[in-house]
Amino acid sequence: MVDYEISVTDEYERLVEMFIRHGLEFSFDEPLPTDLVKCWKAEDPQGKLIGGCVLAMRGGEYIIDGIATEPEYRKQKIGGELLQLALKEARDRGGKRVYLVARAPGFFRKHGFQRIEASEVPELFDCYSCPQFQKTCHPEVMKLVF
Repeated sequence: MVDYEISVTDEYERLVEMFIRHGLEFSFDEPLPTDLVKCWKAEDPQGKLIGGCVLAMRGGEYIIDGIATEPEYRKQKIGGELLQLALKEARDRGGKRVYLVARAPGFFRKHGFQRIEASEVPELFDCYSCPQFQKTCHPEVMKLVF
């Protein structure tokens, strides 16, 4: 078991760099403006970033705008701990649901998220207009209702 600490952070750019490095796509041309709600980071005792999660609001809905854990730490349940912090924050703020685009849908299913059909997806993400959609990228849009 690895020693780590999770804390709230304002280092959004540092988290985005990690997300991109792990294949999560980031676009600054989303269909709606994104407002950051809260970011969390997981670091080892030397300050190495080993995980992160971003909760945001877009179009009046809560979204997980990025979550990742370094591969060598993925079996430590750090991602689940980060996700639970974000879900608690959304609930505590009166949120009724949280949306996300999942590259690893199995992970999110374990935490109660369900896949939703394209016709049910509010215009929160630009996946369906992306040229890589269903060619090199096969994400699932998912929702968790509290």
